[in-house]
Amino acid sequence: MIVGILALQGDFREHEEVLWRIGVATQQVRLPKHLDQVDRLIIPGGESTTIGKLLVMYNLLEPIRARAQAGMPLWGTCAGAILMAKHIAEGRPEGQPALSLMDITARRNAFGRQLDSFEADFSIPQIGEEPLHAVFIRAPVFESPGKAVNVLAALDDHRIVAAQQDHLLATSFHPELTSDDRLHRYFIEL
Repeated sequence: MIVGILALQGDFREHEEVLWRIGVATQQVRLPKHLDQVDRLIIPGGESTTIGKLLVMYNLLEPIRARAQAGMPLWGTCAGAILMAKHIAEGRPEGQPALSLMDITARRNAFGRQLDSFEADFSIPQIGEEPLHAVFIRAPVFESPGKAVNVLAALDDHRIVAAQQDHLLATSFHPELTSDDRLHRYFIEL
């Protein structure tokens, strides 16, 4: 198995390091020919508007959408999850590219600005009983999950921070910034 990591912008190297640590082969995806070599794909955190524009510029938007619609496991963290959401609470800016695959609404910067970044512990039963320590940086939250969406985790105030729809996984936090590799292991088992 080869896990692709979209490497146009954002914290793709951190995801790659986690996967290497657990013995998984990786491929940085910058062009459609790279996408053809992978079995699943991670879209990392970064800046969703920039990543969306780069997806179009490098002719990756439609190929990623088509592969995901055909069943390729796809995981978006933070900005990557925003790109996967079918809806944006604030509305998508005119002409902003998005994958629009997952039946959720993403609310950008739901916790505030960069200065409002924080860490929290919560449980995700699908990865084990031990709480997950998560890092939130200008993070979105997910709202209005469709019937096919399974909410994996919410904070104490009930804001959704992790969701799954079949082979699509979305997290509003950055699991690649901690030493806990359970979500990466969960993704490679999808």
